[in-house]
Amino acid sequence: MISFFSQFELYMTPDKKALAEEQPLPEALRRTSLLTRVLCFLALGRPSLEDHWKSLQSEQAFETVRSRSCSILASTITTASVLLATSVVFVSTGSPVPYLDYTSPAPHCLLFISLMLAIIAMLTSGSSMMRWLHADRQWTQEQLKQGGYFVLFYLLSIVTPILFVNWSLHCFIFAILITGFCSPSTVCRVATAFWLVTYVVNIGTILMQSMWKYTTSR
Repeated sequence: MISFFSQFELYMTPDKKALAEEQPLPEALRRTSLLTRVLCFLALGRPSLEDHWKSLQSEQAFETVRSRSCSILASTITTASVLLATSVVFVSTGSPVPYLDYTSPAPHCLLFISLMLAIIAMLTSGSSMMRWLHADRQWTQEQLKQGGYFVLFYLLSIVTPILFVNWSLHCFIFAILITGFCSPSTVCRVATAFWLVTYVVNIGTILMQSMWKYTTSR
């Protein structure tokens, strides 16, 4: 039964030996600051480290967490690579049409910032993936037991690549929005306005769902 449910539960203990060796959540991880809870929610999907600590009690659960983290980081690297290539094209070439001039100072600066952030996202994602590939379950437990800055650095190593790629994407989006609204073409301005409304609705929905999950998970 345990082996069956372990395929669906991330934090399921695979055998009785692991259950006997399961360690309670350290006191340093029970009382955390607001910043730590927010980072924990962004990195692990929950504002508490309790479930993540349970995943460190067995090799099978830890391998599942590691594979998922590496998969997310690989997707982050792919997204950052696409943003990097796109930003390089926009920065290094002029506009092919006169009614979409993205070479003006504001869009050009945002595109360059997007390019730089994409490079940083790729570097941080690669470094974080290397850390996960060589991570040891016992070493990770000892690091989290210290609490404080050790936990913050641990969570930041997961969150930072995602934040950089999101900032890069938003800089690129804002550059295109400025270009569209400054266009002399009415069609371009209307299309940009529709895109902006769609963007705001989607971001608002995601934020509302995240806030609801954060509130109900506490």
